[in-house]
Amino acid sequence: MIAARPTKLGLSGLATLLLLGSPGAGAVVVEASPAAFLLESSVTSAANPAAVYAALARKVGQWWDPIHTGSGVARNLSIEPRAGGCFCERLADGGSVQHARVILAEPGKTLRLEGGFDPLQDMAVSAVLTFTREPAGAGTQITLTYRVAGAFTVDSAKLAPLVDMVCTRQLRRLAAFAATGNPEDTKARESH
Repeated sequence: MIAARPTKLGLSGLATLLLLGSPGAGAVVVEASPAAFLLESSVTSAANPAAVYAALARKVGQWWDPIHTGSGVARNLSIEPRAGGCFCERLADGGSVQHARVILAEPGKTLRLEGGFDPLQDMAVSAVLTFTREPAGAGTQITLTYRVAGAFTVDSAKLAPLVDMVCTRQLRRLAAFAATGNPEDTKARESH
C-alpha cells in the first residue's frame, strides 16, 4: 500500500522511512522470498465496522498519508467501492494514476484491491491488498493483508519490511480517522 511519489519518494524514500522507526506492534512480514512476500497488520479501532468501512471505502482522501501519493495531496485519492472500481488519484495538469482495482467489496466486512502500489507498480508483480473488519468489543479489529509476487527489480525480502511499515502506518491512520475523524489521533486506536 505504498502509493509513494514515483520521482520524489520511491525506494530511497522507503529506505528513509525504515530509518525513522520500526513497523511496531501488529505488523508482521509473514513470508518473504526472492519472488514474493506476504504482509499482515492488525489494529483495533474504537469505531464500529460500518464506520470503518465507510472511512476506508469512501473517505480515503481524508486519512491516507499524503507523503504516499503521486500528487502530494491525499484529497486527490478516491475509491469506487464496487467490483471493478478504481482506487485512483488525480494528478496535476489533468493526469491520473490507478493505484489499484477493487476486486471484492463487502460493506462492513471486506475490501480487496488488486494492484502494486509504487514502486511495485513499475515492476512485473501481481499484488492483492485485503482489508477485513471484525467486531472487537465496542470497536473493530481491522486486518490488512498484502500479497505480492512476481519479477521484482529489487530484493523483495529487503523491500517487504519497508512496504510493511508503510502499510501499517496507513492502517493506523485509518483506525484513528474512523474513530475520531483525525488520522493522527494515536489515542483513538490500539495496535495488536
